[in-house]
This record gives sequence, structure tokens and C-alpha cells, in this order.
Amino acid sequence: MAQQRNNPNKTNKNPFLIFAVLAVLAILVVRIVGSDDGSILNRIGGGVSKNIDYYELKQLIKNNEVTSVSIGQTIIKAQGNLNGQKIYYTAKKVQDASLVPLLDEKKINYGGFSESNFFTDIFGWLMPFFILIAIWIFITSRMQKNMGGGIFGMGSSKKLVNAEKPKVRFDDMAGNSEAKEEVVEIVDFLKYPDRYASVGAKIPKGVLLVGPPGTGKTLLAKAVAGEANVPFFSMSGSSFIEMFVGLGASRVRDLFEMAKKEAPSIIFIDEIDAIGKSRAAGGMISGNDEREQTLNQLLAEMDGFGSETAPVIVLAATNRPEVLDPALLRPGRFDRQVLVDKPDFNGRVEILKVHIKSVKLAKDVDLQEIAKLTAGLAGADLANIINEAALLAGRGNHKEVSQKHFKEAVERGIAGLEKKSRRISPKEKKIVAYHESGHAVISEMTKGSDRVNKVSIIPRGMAALGYTLNTPEENKYLIQKHELIAKIDVLLGGRAAEEVFLGEISTGASNDLERATDILKSMVSYYGMTDVSGLMVLEKPRNAFLGGGMGSAREFSEQTAESMDNYIKNTLNERYNSVKQTLTDYKEAIEEMVAELLDKEVIDGARVREILSDYEKKQGIPTRLVEREEM
Repeated sequence: MAQQRNNPNKTNKNPFLIFAVLAVLAILVVRIVGSDDGSILNRIGGGVSKNIDYYELKQLIKNNEVTSVSIGQTIIKAQGNLNGQKIYYTAKKVQDASLVPLLDEKKINYGGFSESNFFTDIFGWLMPFFILIAIWIFITSRMQKNMGGGIFGMGSSKKLVNAEKPKVRFDDMAGNSEAKEEVVEIVDFLKYPDRYASVGAKIPKGVLLVGPPGTGKTLLAKAVAGEANVPFFSMSGSSFIEMFVGLGASRVRDLFEMAKKEAPSIIFIDEIDAIGKSRAAGGMISGNDEREQTLNQLLAEMDGFGSETAPVIVLAATNRPEVLDPALLRPGRFDRQVLVDKPDFNGRVEILKVHIKSVKLAKDVDLQEIAKLTAGLAGADLANIINEAALLAGRGNHKEVSQKHFKEAVERGIAGLEKKSRRISPKEKKIVAYHESGHAVISEMTKGSDRVNKVSIIPRGMAALGYTLNTPEENKYLIQKHELIAKIDVLLGGRAAEEVFLGEISTGASNDLERATDILKSMVSYYGMTDVSGLMVLEKPRNAFLGGGMGSAREFSEQTAESMDNYIKNTLNERYNSVKQTLTDYKEAIEEMVAELLDKEVIDGARVREILSDYEKKQGIPTRLVEREEM
């Protein structure tokens, strides 16, 4: 934005086109100036030009209609008069020995001229060089436009920087009230810097926004600039890195120089971990020299400008704060870290209200129910669910988006696209029905598990032939040991049901067993919840926002590893036997549930609880259904 205002060259000129025009003009000048017989200069004064055959030229000479003749290497030029008007004739030369005697006979002035001269020879010799220079200028100018300036686009960052004045306000984003409170004073400082300078206060030079993907870190940065009404210079961390050493540092300098000219302003670097990784991460062996030079330049720039004279605030976003260099996080650079986390229940309701403003809703839409179904999802996920619901309504030619569209959109986001066209045999369908019924029953009867919302044997996504939708009603930041055991029981419920009711197991439980094993590994090596390692942590912490597997480096003995393997195996067998016993106790209820699934393909959580409750009343046994309030 600022660059467009200050750029005097407002039109994009094509140097190759300019060169072509100048070359044509130069050729005309050379032809005019370099003509030995002066015929071109003479024609400027008036006259008519004619191209004739050699035979016609000789006839004109014989008839005394020609006053002068000029003979060249390939052409003959003649001048005559017709009714007082000059006429210039041009004919191709023919090897004819009788022409000169004829001119002598008619006493006509004649002479010779050279069709090539010094000017045309020099011009023809230099012309290829001019063409090469023009092509070079054209290529470099195109690369400057596409790659950001400089030779081959190297160095300048002007084309890579997105400069704007955002119109986003704090009212346009919801679900991050704590994060907004942290950055409100930055807005106030940018609006009234003298108020803080008068009391000796210094605003943070940098604010690091950390959180999971899709939580609105970029939107929050734009909202700060929008509320303060200051220029916003944004650039991705990966844009600084090129294969040539030194380009990233040059782009950092350009970025800060642009921001200083427009101060007060905000610089936003997205995915700063691309250039801000710790320089000690590679040990004694040097890492990426270009990235390290870029980081060093960023550190120097953040030390080199003062917020008192030219208020420039640096905002950066990352979901990997643990890999950043300590020098980048010290006071005086990124003074403050703001967590932009996934929204809680109230936050999800507010986000849904923001995104449904342009959607026509039916009267049965309940945003609070949708918020309960979407626990653990980020703002971007909620926006996608609303858009997906609107697409489903439009596909069905409905004039309004109803609650069923939102529920279907939630299931699509969690379990994948429904594959009604995928045909499975009756035998496999029966296996899936028992498998999912096992998950549902154990989930409703295990303290610490999530409530069942829906059970389906309709294939979804790439691999799932059926699914049991368990939706926690709220985000969980701490998980107790009995809740982890409950997750394992629920995961084992599908395979146990196959063995109890069908007498044979299938490959459908592979992912369940993998997840159950991972939970037990974490309990042993990461959470210190077992006697295998006691309170000793065997694995390094994982990324808090991106997840991922355990650390690759093993820091424990073979004996400890063997003890861990035995514990995991024995615990899985113990929980598996317990789950099989529970399913056996409720065998008739599960048979009823399977029959209903095979008939309707889908039953909701309320129906699952109703079947189990009716069975308990019929058998006269105490209820084992878990009241959610106990959790």
C-alpha cells in the first residue's frame, strides 16, 4: 500500500516493446541519413514513387521521360517529370550492356550508388547486441515482478510483503476473550503513544501468538492493526528463506525499513518457527546457514528500533513455541507470549454466532447443541462446519439451513464423508454392527468415558465401515488415570464384541488396538502413572499443539523396555477380559441393539441408553449406566 503511493512509476512499461519501437525509428533514421543518392531526402519535398519493370524503365529512357538515373548493386533508381510533377522510379537491375550506351545516346545524367553504407553496416553489426540486451532487460524485469525485486528477484521483499490496513475488528472474532485482553493495551499504545511515553512506560516490542492451528492467530493480529488503524505488514516465515545465502537477511531489513517509514505500524510474521528455530538444535554441527543468518538479522532489527520514536510492534504466530531460539524470546524482543487456544463451550457459541450472520437458519437450529457436539474443535473447524451445512442445504434445494444439516456437517468433519455407495456384504455388515455396539455399550457403562451421541454402520471416510460418535460436552485440559483406562476399555469393546458374539475376530480393530497401546505407553513413559518407571519420565515432551509421536531417542535401559512391554501386554489382557465380561452380562441388550442397527443402520445415543436401561429393568439388576454428572 505504502509502496504504491510512493512509487513514481505508476505504469508497468514493457522494456522489450520500448526497444522495438526505438529500433524501428533508428532504422528509419539510418535509411534516411545513410542514402548515398539522397533520393529519400529528395522525396520528402514531394513527388510520386513507382515500382516498375526493367523493360518499362528502358522504354521511359527511350521516350526521354527520365532526367537522371542512379545504378546500384541490385536496383536502378530514376527520376522523371510528368506534367510538372516529380516521379521516382525503382526497378530491379538486369545485366544489360546496352543500358549505359542508351543513357549516353539520350544525354541523361547517370551515376552509381552503394546500397550499403557506413551507418547501415555499423547498425547491422550492433543490432544483435541490442537485441540480447533487450531480452536480458525483459527477463530480469519479469523476474523482479514475480520474485520480489533485485537481479533474478533476489534480495528485495517488497513483492513478498502484504501491506494493508485491515478492516477486521475485535467484534469480528469470538472465542478468544483472554487473548484479546492481552493485546488491547498494544492497540491503546499505537493510538496514544504519548500517554505511555509521558510516564516512562515502554510497550512490548514483540508479541508472540501461540496456539493450535485454526484458532485465529492471524485474525487476532489483523484485528489489532484494524482497531489501531495502522498499516499492517505481513509476511510468512518461509518467504525469508531462499537457496542463496544472505537473501533472507536482506528481506528482513527491507521489511523493517518499510514498517519504519509508515510508523506507527505492525509487522506480522506468520509461522515464525520457519526462521526462528533454536540455533543449538543441531548440536555442534551447523544447521541451515541461510536460516541462521536470517534469524541473526531479525534479532538485530528487533534490537535496533525504538518504539518511542517510531512505534513498530512485531507480532508473530507459531504452533511450535518449544523450538524457537531463546534469544528470540528474551525480554526486549518478544516480551510477551499470548496463548490463542481452542475455544470453550461459550467461545464456540460466540464463534458460531459470528459465522452464521450470512446464513439463513431454520427455527429448529440450536447453537448450544452444536457447540456441545464440537468440543475440541478450533474456530476454523466451526466455520467449515457452518459452510458445509449451508452446502448440504443448497444441495437439497432447501431454502433454510436446519439442525439436521448442522449435525450431518459435524459428522462429516469428524468421521468423514458418508459412503452410501460402498456396498458391503451382509456378513461384514453384521460384524460391523457387533463391533460398534461393543464400543457403545462399554462407553455408556464406564466411568470417565464420553457419552455416545450416535452409532452408525454406514461407511464413512476412506476406511471406516462404521463408527460410534462419542462427543465430550466440554474441552478437557487434564485427564485422570481412570479416564485413560476408560478410553482403553471403550477402544477394546469392538474387538471384544466380535469375539463374544461371533466367536472370531477380524482386522477391524487394528486402529483401536494401536490407540490403546499408545495410551498405555504414555501412561508409563510420559505421565508416570505406573510402577514400571515410577515418577521417572522416559520420553521427552511432545508438541503441545501439533501432537505427534513420542521422542525418537530412547533414554532407558533394555530392562525397563522389557518391563514396559510386559506391563502394556498384561494391562491390555486384563482390560480386555473385563470388557468381555461386561458384554457377556448384557448379551441380550446388545443383540437387540445389533438387530436395530441392521434394520435402521443408524441409532442415536438416547436409544442406546434406552435399550440398556430397559434390559436392566427387565432383569431386575442394578443399573450400571454412568451418570454424566459423576464425571
